[in-house]
Amino acid sequence: MTGKDNDKSFIEVRELSKHFGEFVAVDAVNLRIERGELFSILGGSGCGKTTLLRMLAGFETPTSGRIFLDGVDITDQPPYERPVNMMFQSYAVFPHMTVEQNVSYGLQKERMPRNEIASRVGEMLALVKLEDYASRKPDQLSGGQRQRVALARALVKKPKVLLLDEPLAALDRKLREHTQFELMNIQDELGITFVVVTHDQEEAMILSNRIAVMEQGRFEQIGTPKEVYEFPCNRFVADFIGTINTFEGVVQTSGEGEITVASDECGHSLRAYCDTPPRNGSDICLAVRPEKIYISQTEPDNDEDSCLRGVIEDFGYFGNLSLYRIRLETGKVVQVSAQNRRRSTERFLEWDDQVFISWRPRSAVVLEN
Repeated sequence: MTGKDNDKSFIEVRELSKHFGEFVAVDAVNLRIERGELFSILGGSGCGKTTLLRMLAGFETPTSGRIFLDGVDITDQPPYERPVNMMFQSYAVFPHMTVEQNVSYGLQKERMPRNEIASRVGEMLALVKLEDYASRKPDQLSGGQRQRVALARALVKKPKVLLLDEPLAALDRKLREHTQFELMNIQDELGITFVVVTHDQEEAMILSNRIAVMEQGRFEQIGTPKEVYEFPCNRFVADFIGTINTFEGVVQTSGEGEITVASDECGHSLRAYCDTPPRNGSDICLAVRPEKIYISQTEPDNDEDSCLRGVIEDFGYFGNLSLYRIRLETGKVVQVSAQNRRRSTERFLEWDDQVFISWRPRSAVVLEN
């Protein structure tokens, strides 16, 4: 396939694999990314995400499979012929060049007319808010400013796709949070398709239109941040994205989208809703996010909620919320987060307090074994 195919996604990966000897880094993955998406590939170290990004860029040759961009098969194209640019984690800015020279370097190599180079570089520096720093060298810039130089240099050639490998990893937390929104605004303004590789779940959730969660060379789940967080497809995704409590159990009753689960771990029956209820007697796992759980010193009077009793074993204060570790009568520890809505120096709950924790049936996710 060499021509355009309007029925296909903007980026399409078909059965793509990469082997290093006997080690399988990427294992026959399929992926579709639409034009103008900000798409993240999320996973831990060694899961294959950077290898996949390097194959999209042309820096690694696939062992098998094909890559299509805008309907054109680019699998065998060298990096310099692909309408793709890559921004590396280290930024790789030239230390002996000024900001302006760094950004214009690629255009000069292409022998673009000087007036056009000046115009385009000026536009990029204004876009990343570095027009007042054009004559400075990288060692005179902050980490966030160097990151924006690398971004401007990657975008100035107007690629169809920008690949970003851990783009914000070198920044401190506060600057990283600010830069995330800058990156989103720039991507939205330019309309260029961004593919971001990251190990940071929070970063992927904030930045992305969609996320692919990767493990051992394969995609475990692909969906919007809300789909991946609220409706994980398996235990790995549920545990990898954020914090979650899990309860092993056996289905007691099942019908009309609702199940009752007997769990020895908490010494109580739990309720949950699911679109496709498992059969009675099935071994399953119920998963509940800490923020979905209510905590109080009085027993709730709602019979529909799952309710457990325990003791506060530990807690942490994080300003906007408090995180509690509750030890149940069975010994299992459950994490609960509560929003600190009132401004007060007094604690609402203390160590060793007897408490009740509860959650609504629709707050639990059913994960089959």
